[in-house]
Amino acid sequence: MEYKKLTKEEEKVIIKKGTEMPFTGEYCNNFEAGVYVCKRCGTPLYKSKAKFHSDCGWPSFDEEIKGAVNKLPNPDGQRTEIECSNCGAHLGHVFYGEGFTDKNVRHCVNSISLRFIPENKKD
Repeated sequence: MEYKKLTKEEEKVIIKKGTEMPFTGEYCNNFEAGVYVCKRCGTPLYKSKAKFHSDCGWPSFDEEIKGAVNKLPNPDGQRTEIECSNCGAHLGHVFYGEGFTDKNVRHCVNSISLRFIPENKKD
């Protein structure tokens, strides 16, 4: 499989499991209809209807597209990492029990790990 060539900043987050600065990502306040795909491989990860405003500084979703996201224990022992199930790209972390939505789950995702495809655009 061929992956998109990443910039140094994208590599820092997607490959080296870094984190972009809060409130700086292009999708933090995007609530258009569409789908969010993996920046590295293009796999659909989240539908816009699962996105919600959490005021945490990163895009938040309460549900992934079935089978699209792996959840792994973070080396710090306190968080759960999320990655693209197709290519292993680091997306961010998932948190439970915060009460933001009825699903009680928050996928806290780096904008830089995503690409947004508006509903009315074919890709």
